[in-house]
Amino acid sequence: MKESDWKVFKEIKDKALDTYCKNILDESKKIISKDDKSAHNRYLKLYKHIKEKDQIIARLFNGHSRSKAWSQLYNIRQEDLADESLLLKLSAEFLESTDPNKFD
Repeated sequence: MKESDWKVFKEIKDKALDTYCKNILDESKKIISKDDKSAHNRYLKLYKHIKEKDQIIARLFNGHSRSKAWSQLYNIRQEDLADESLLLKLSAEFLESTDPNKFD
């Protein structure tokens, strides 16, 4: 992996994690604020929601190595979390090999 791709990948990954966490927090607010459910039901739903999202976070973001960068970027792009302006900074090889549309 080119050094320039590695640097851009780190930026993409950081931004994607922040975006994904913001989305989780927004979804969590909706769960918490549902007045038609009891506090216990909201808590259970929130717990399940966080647990499910944590598994996705692990798949997308855990581990930070050049060997995992290819699969992580593929998964980040598949979840539509990659910053398009940063993707344009990647080499054609890295960009093409992590394009989820190419493998559908």
